[in-house]
Amino acid sequence: MGTSVFDSILLANSWSTEEMRGVFNDEARIQRWLDVEAALALEQAALGMIPQEAADEIAAKSRYDAIDMDLVLRELAKTKHPLVPVVRALEHVCENGAGEYVHWGVTTQDIIDTGLVLQLRDAYEIVRRDLEEMARSLLKLSEEHRNTPMMGRTLSLQAIPVTFGFKAAIWLSEIDRHLERLDEMAPRVFAGSIVGAVGTKASFGPKAHEMEKAVNKRLGLATPNISWQPARDRFYEFGAVMGGINATMNKIGNQLLLLMHNELDEVAEPFGEGQVGSSTMPHKRNPAVTENSVTVSNTLKSNINMMSDITKHEHERDGAVWKMEWKIMPEICLMLSVVLANLKFVLAGLEVKEESMLANLNLLKGYALAERVMFALADKMGKQTAHEEVYVAAMKGIEGGQTFKEALMGNDRISAAVSEQELDALLDPTTYVGHSPEIVDAALADIRGKGRV
Repeated sequence: MGTSVFDSILLANSWSTEEMRGVFNDEARIQRWLDVEAALALEQAALGMIPQEAADEIAAKSRYDAIDMDLVLRELAKTKHPLVPVVRALEHVCENGAGEYVHWGVTTQDIIDTGLVLQLRDAYEIVRRDLEEMARSLLKLSEEHRNTPMMGRTLSLQAIPVTFGFKAAIWLSEIDRHLERLDEMAPRVFAGSIVGAVGTKASFGPKAHEMEKAVNKRLGLATPNISWQPARDRFYEFGAVMGGINATMNKIGNQLLLLMHNELDEVAEPFGEGQVGSSTMPHKRNPAVTENSVTVSNTLKSNINMMSDITKHEHERDGAVWKMEWKIMPEICLMLSVVLANLKFVLAGLEVKEESMLANLNLLKGYALAERVMFALADKMGKQTAHEEVYVAAMKGIEGGQTFKEALMGNDRISAAVSEQELDALLDPTTYVGHSPEIVDAALADIRGKGRV
């Protein structure tokens, strides 16, 4: 039985996706270590550092299903070391003395760091794919609802109208910038580490630099200009970018939840047949998927807060700091995977309730159009005077329970300056969305032009 949210049969899919768990489970972790060992042996053989026959045997046996996991666990109990038992199991399974050449010259951190980089690259591909899919959903929503009026809100209260397409396009623009950040960081972050005990390559001999480049090239990784064993800014950058993506998802999820409140009822997440909202209230259609995304993204932030600690290595290696990454980095990817999966599902099937949006536009009985009325009057009586007259009329009307139109028509200076017909036009909230549709069009054209969505 599972003991954490990531391996519980009941909770695992609420806190991570099966796909991302496949990137960070023990089999994947060990296989990535073995991938590095195989690449190391093959390139060392090509440079004449170890026999080719030994390298071929090592590469052939560098498979999770080839090593004896019972031996690994027995050695783990003795050594209290995560990698050494795997190296010994690989040595044990290699025939004709090839095991003597396993792990030639490298240190534990070389293998674990480079293996983790390979895992993070796999996670990166999943995150980027999901962001692209979410962006396509938002692109569609932005286009379909470029003209759908809804109330804009500032400081939690109704402000003036926008369109739902305008709101969706803002979210899309933010995601597009995250895609740009992912593209920019990849060449910096995905670098291998084949540098030996303290990063000087002393154990590799005269072909050390050539060997390091060759191993990294075989693995599809960049070669750093110097050891990064005590310099963890690459992982910090990865975490920071993932944290930024998570922050955007948290914002979108939270806004969706607010718009789903019965009192607003402007959007709804997909609700499948047989889905249960409450164990005691049969009528409820809880936004469980959106809520889960916010729950997990709130929790993920604590891992991001720990990221700065991984950079303060003492001297050339610091296990007390380094080993924190073994928890932090996978958990960031695991939690982000389900946040993305949740919101990808919600946005792909989001129900936009245009009638509710229209009803909410009229919730304040016209007072949300005060800015529009003020500027219409400004040409006739001056901006400051118009502001004062509209303010006085609005305060008097609100206190007296009047509609905004009634309050305005009851003000002698305003009623003398604008006709009732003109006022009706000014108080139509669906015609005061500013340049929202054109802004949406321009933003989408710009995003399309960059070719990431």
